[in-house]
Amino acid sequence: MRILLTSDTHVPTRAKRLPEALLAAVDHADAVVHAGDWTDEATLDLLESRSRRLIAVHGNNDGPALRRRLPEIARAELGGLRFAVVHETGPASGRERRCAERFPDTDVLVFGHSHIPWDSTAPGGLRLLNPGSPTDRRRQPHHTFLTLTAAGGTLGEVVLHRLPARP
Repeated sequence: MRILLTSDTHVPTRAKRLPEALLAAVDHADAVVHAGDWTDEATLDLLESRSRRLIAVHGNNDGPALRRRLPEIARAELGGLRFAVVHETGPASGRERRCAERFPDTDVLVFGHSHIPWDSTAPGGLRLLNPGSPTDRRRQPHHTFLTLTAAGGTLGEVVLHRLPARP
């Protein structure tokens, strides 16, 4: 199973639209996971229409309309792994311990908020992944998203994709 992770798209405040490279990757994914901060319903509608399966949550910058459509926490089984999705996990210090306690029956936790790519494993095996942002790199050198594979309860290669700078 091919899975695409994205977060913090912030359309149209940080970008007028999603990058073409991200949308092309969406078309090839079996599942798309979005960890919140959409800021507009049109982007949610677009990803719903282009994704084979969309697992998504709202973020702190999402208004009432998006909060009505999306949960704070989403869960799904993908490729035999238990995924959870949440926007915010708090400070980096102590993140693995906090998340392992909060999501004990989870294999992979996808989160956003910081716009900083993150890939770590908590004691006990919980994998924590943050795809960064495809539209607002903040202090990072690149706009980013993640892809990964999952099959038979095993997480395959996790790839950080760096997007070209916007003109």
